[in-house]
Amino acid sequence: MKRELGIGYCGLICALCSGNKNCLGCKSGTCKGKDTCKCFKCCQEKGFSFCHECDRFPCMDSILIKKRIRVFNLLVKDYGEEHILDCLERNERLGIQYHYPDREIGDYDLTDENEIRRLVLDGKE
Repeated sequence: MKRELGIGYCGLICALCSGNKNCLGCKSGTCKGKDTCKCFKCCQEKGFSFCHECDRFPCMDSILIKKRIRVFNLLVKDYGEEHILDCLERNERLGIQYHYPDREIGDYDLTDENEIRRLVLDGKE
């Protein structure tokens, strides 16, 4: 985990992303997808730290259509970024994978939002 990369505006866990080894995280402005990312642009324009701060959250015409990402954003709202990073770091040590090798899905890609929350917070399914 590269904890210093934190959690992106939308709820993607930059600290666990394996998509670009040279990326400094969403909020650094160096993410390769920032030019087409609705969440990045919107949060930058409105001065938000996370999408959940917006009264129109969740924008369902954005990456927030994905349950996992939306739930991570709400977990940050409810518990704070540092606590969620603590949980994810513990889960990584337990073998829970954010992304499977060479894939953009992982153990958190469950169909039930409560199950995603439980896995993040408790470290077990």
